[in-house]
Amino acid sequence: MTTSDQDQDQDRQQEQEQDHGPGESPAAIPVTVPAATAGDDVPEQDAPERRLTPRQARRLRIVLSSVGMAAMGVVLALRIASRSSVLVVGVYGLALILCGVVIELSRNGRTRLGSWLLGVGLVAAVGADWLLIP
Repeated sequence: MTTSDQDQDQDRQQEQEQDHGPGESPAAIPVTVPAATAGDDVPEQDAPERRLTPRQARRLRIVLSSVGMAAMGVVLALRIASRSSVLVVGVYGLALILCGVVIELSRNGRTRLGSWLLGVGLVAAVGADWLLIP
């Protein structure tokens, strides 16, 4: 269990304690459910918003970083084949390193930071390719 998972568990426990007293169990709180009539077309439960769990977000970020890393490797190979320049190796080498750093950040639960770094870094690499490399 990672630190972010433990923090979420603690947050859920605190929210449950706020909903009811610390010594009172959630089962002891009476819940009223409105009865549906035969003519109601309203579904019994509204579908809650589907959000990614922290584990899904980490896996998504790892997959995106891996795809970015593979794409940067292919572009690096194509650019070196057309013009061999130290700038080409530098720009795309740094982009590859950035993708690896984002993968490690995602594995350690830093998905937001990884998202920002991946987005800004890949835009910077493409911009540097367009502006710096003839």
